Amino acid sequence: MKTSTTLKWITGGLEAFFAIPIIGGTVIITLSWAPLWIMLGLHIVTLIFSVKEFEKRTGSIVGIVASVIGFIPLAGFIMHVAASIILLIDAAKTSAREKELT
Repeated sequence: MKTSTTLKWITGGLEAFFAIPIIGGTVIITLSWAPLWIMLGLHIVTLIFSVKEFEKRTGSIVGIVASVIGFIPLAGFIMHVAASIILLIDAAKTSAREKELT
């Protein structure tokens, strides 16, 4: 499995967790928005690997935007949901494509 695919599974899962209204928001606020900074870094790393491996970059870009505006309650929720959906679908498609080749 490509590194970018593994990172998309990880970041997509974390974005889905942060999209859970009360739990995700509580974790982010309790940790003084540090998870948003960590996710920003992870999305940038995922984007770099996606570029190197010629994979789709959309999910990582949406994730970067989600991390930047994640402190705005409704907008952050919508962006976390969008980023998680895009990342997980892309990771699943890439995983399926890699399985077909082996």
